[in-house]
Amino acid sequence: MPAEPPMVGREAGKRRVGELLDAARAGQGGSLVVSGEAGIGKSTLLEHAVRTATGFRVLRASGAEFEQELPYSALHQLCVPSLEHLAELPERHRDALRIAFGLADGTPQPFQVGLAILELVTAMSGDRPVLCVIDDAQWLDAASSRAMAFLARRVGADAVAMVLALRSPSTVDELAELPGLAVGRLSVQDAKALLAARNPFPLDDRVRDRLIAEADGNPLALLELPRAGGFALPAAASVPSRIEDGFRARLDGLGAEARLLLTVASADPTGDPGLLWPAAEALGINVTTAGADAAATGLVEFAARVVFCHPLARSAVYRAAADTVRFAAHGALAEATDPLTAPDRRAWHRAQASAGPDEDVAADLERCASRARSRGGAAATAAFLERAVALSLDPGHRIERTLAAAQAGIDAGAIDRAADLLTTLETAALDEFRRARVDLLRGRIAFIRPGDGGGPSRTVSAARRLSELDPDRARDCFLDALEMSLVVGRAGGVVDEVLTAARAAAPAPSEPDLLEALITLAEQGYRAALPLLRAALGTDGSPLWIQRPGLASMISTELWEPDILPAIVEWLEKAGRESGSPSVLRLAFAQKTTAAALAGDLGTALVAAAEEEAIADAAGEPPLMYHRLLLAAIRGRREEALALFQAATASGEAGGVTDLYWTSALLHNGLADYPAALAAARQATGHGDLFLTGVALPELVEAAVKCHEPEVATRALESLTERTQAAGTTLGRGVAAYARGLVTGVEDDYREAVECLADGPYLLYEGRAHLLYGEWLRRKGRRKDCLGELRAAHDSFSTAGAEAFARRAADELGAAGQQVQRRSAQAYEKLTMQQVAVARLVAAGATSNEVATQLFISKRTVDAHLRAIFGKLGVTSRKQLKDHPDLLGLDR
Repeated sequence: MPAEPPMVGREAGKRRVGELLDAARAGQGGSLVVSGEAGIGKSTLLEHAVRTATGFRVLRASGAEFEQELPYSALHQLCVPSLEHLAELPERHRDALRIAFGLADGTPQPFQVGLAILELVTAMSGDRPVLCVIDDAQWLDAASSRAMAFLARRVGADAVAMVLALRSPSTVDELAELPGLAVGRLSVQDAKALLAARNPFPLDDRVRDRLIAEADGNPLALLELPRAGGFALPAAASVPSRIEDGFRARLDGLGAEARLLLTVASADPTGDPGLLWPAAEALGINVTTAGADAAATGLVEFAARVVFCHPLARSAVYRAAADTVRFAAHGALAEATDPLTAPDRRAWHRAQASAGPDEDVAADLERCASRARSRGGAAATAAFLERAVALSLDPGHRIERTLAAAQAGIDAGAIDRAADLLTTLETAALDEFRRARVDLLRGRIAFIRPGDGGGPSRTVSAARRLSELDPDRARDCFLDALEMSLVVGRAGGVVDEVLTAARAAAPAPSEPDLLEALITLAEQGYRAALPLLRAALGTDGSPLWIQRPGLASMISTELWEPDILPAIVEWLEKAGRESGSPSVLRLAFAQKTTAAALAGDLGTALVAAAEEEAIADAAGEPPLMYHRLLLAAIRGRREEALALFQAATASGEAGGVTDLYWTSALLHNGLADYPAALAAARQATGHGDLFLTGVALPELVEAAVKCHEPEVATRALESLTERTQAAGTTLGRGVAAYARGLVTGVEDDYREAVECLADGPYLLYEGRAHLLYGEWLRRKGRRKDCLGELRAAHDSFSTAGAEAFARRAADELGAAGQQVQRRSAQAYEKLTMQQVAVARLVAAGATSNEVATQLFISKRTVDAHLRAIFGKLGVTSRKQLKDHPDLLGLDR
């Protein structure tokens, strides 16, 4: 192999790497993504990191273009040297890694795998720092990419440095937010210095200048083009293409056996000599002479691993081979691969060796897809199935595999590829059931694709097709369409369109169900639908939230049922922890945040929000918005809430479980910005949605009264009264009573509100009743009477962390002649959301290991948070933290 090129013009890169390593030595880990075009020197910078990491334990991995479909393959490569420490991990994390690496059966959960890797690597850093070097990160399999990004974001308090090389431009979203270093082209002066360092004899000036022009600042091109006779005028092709042409030129004059050996080596991304040499011998290659000739090209090194001098060299060799030669190479590798220990890789080679359709190979790929699915590899599942489609002879099998591949593509996030697969079925002879499946898949694609509102209509089309074939499934599809429409079509009347279609085409149910309840609600109103809705919730027996937690929470909110949301949260959290499902756990914590915020339990709300964010990050997804919006609105944090509002609008989450216009109205009513509250409340209630209109109506009544819009307030009150009277709950009666008091000015209404909401589950509504009654009393000149109500309101809001509403109560008390000492900033307000979560969990008695597991961070990160928390709160021990007065408001 040629010697490493000198590092010319890379002082900034070497400095960044040195800073990263020095920080890791000091126990402050970090990561660096080195990006740039092929041949620009990323791998050289990685090798520099390895050479200068004295005293470090080095873990290495490299993405492989041909292994992108195998889940966790790169992560396994990184962790092979540390698997001896696997037994030291907690059982659940040990099992997660064993499943991910194919050493045990089961379905790995991404956040459990991420946390297990974090524990494994940070445990290795106990006696000396660790350097993780990942080359060709653009070719990491999706599961490994997520796990490595998870690790990179969490080593800040550990002696771990990560350096990743990523070819640009790149679509690896998981790595986009990590600290980066773009490696640029060499200057002319640096290019001259590099040429001089690598050439023992001075080059003719014209030759040197032409080489520099051809290379265009790319160091690998500068070094490789002379070997390929690169003295022509610069071509229109890209520099990486010309580098690949240069590598390909080294094959000229090489014997057929040596070229075949190189092709076999290029077709095996593992670099395992135990595969290469048996495959070569099976092809009749004289490995001694062919190996010597192949090595002499400098393209490859045959050692403990088969290593090409550059990924472009592997690509050049593979593409230079004729199709028949590549088929033969893959066929030999398939025969050399153990079907028991590496069945997926063997099947993949068999597929690449197939020149045409082959049902046996297609069936083998289907089995690979099943194994990949069980290991959480959605991208791998899709890839295996797509190849199985291409090799299918039987039309029926091809259709089924196409549908399965499209579903896997959707699960993997490759919605455009899934849509392309479905277009291949447009001329196929499909029965109605399969056409319904196509419609359902197209509906899901439309639902996921930004700006495409066709999801509900596609799903309705599927429901119509299924009406006679499978009535129960048809009704479920109408409900699916309804849930979609609540997200994508609130402003466009899509909800009404779905319900109209359901009324016309849904098969009659054997007994009243949820769909029937919703149709009745739309047609006849709340009073008629109430018994059906309560029955559909199924609080006894099989609750609705087991199958449709989102709809269940919406219905409970609309029916003013304060006891149902906590029950939903409890079930979701239990089910999520038992199944390990990130989506279920995230929904659980989002709903828990909502319930706790409304109940005035700020501490629980903050911890739950932090847990949802941690799981989202571990799963490689952005955090949910709606519960964070509500929390910011209740706390009166205008800038934070408006930023979340804009983010929710941009992400398309604006139609989620908590209507963001209701949240905005709540925020602005608390801030006494009544015109803004009125505008938002009108938006929240203007579409006549099935859900969330009711919960936004009290905000509309208050804002309209304060803005002197009596007609608007009266209509809103009538609608609210219809709902709350039908529901008949104490919470609903109390909220309607204070809204009625605002409109009528009758004292008995305010008194009823205070009585109904006293000691209720939602402290926020109780505080509102006291505040509005106190305001009314003060304006009537009843100073003595108003003081008790306003103090009660101020106490409730202060306890709940509803800062804006607390300021309103304080202002009213001041106007009544009783000054309220402005609450000084609580020490806990200096803490980040994650630090609040750590503080509360530790105060409740959790160990650092338990906190680390719950928040998906390392133990050292927990300890680092604790040091920061102690400093901000002025304490020195966990016991003092538990007894700290500023945390009392967070520990109701």
